[in-house]
Amino acid sequence: MSQRNQADQRTAINIDGDKAPRPLGSYSHAVKAGGLVFLAGQGARDPKTGKEAGVALDAHGSVTSYEIQVQTAAVIENMMVVLEAAGCSITDVVDVTVFLKDMNDFAKYNSVYSKYFCFENPPARTTVQVSDLPGNNFIEIKAIAVQSNKRTDHED
Repeated sequence: MSQRNQADQRTAINIDGDKAPRPLGSYSHAVKAGGLVFLAGQGARDPKTGKEAGVALDAHGSVTSYEIQVQTAAVIENMMVVLEAAGCSITDVVDVTVFLKDMNDFAKYNSVYSKYFCFENPPARTTVQVSDLPGNNFIEIKAIAVQSNKRTDHED
């Protein structure tokens, strides 16, 4: 699940199995360092099927439609799995960066996001529009969390 680099006290969080989508490149799901947990950008890919949630495809595999609300919920659910593996919860998140392919989706994504981050003192957030995202993702979210005292590094 995790790998410690003793020289700089970083712990990589990598989730095996079908609980979180496998990274599409050479990166970890998250890294613990200096009392913080840095989550890699999470997409809407279902860990069991490998397909992005909320997307309709034609016979050639091209996107015909998508539901940003469904994608947003899938992204945040993927984030929550990674946070849990790092010994954190969504309430430990202090900073969020959201990448949207279309800023016209802001209100719809925000309505779902607000249901998850509805606690006192929600994280700081930046939302930017990007020209493209991997796969059939229309949203990606990365985050930083404060490492919770619920677990210690010895429990990895």
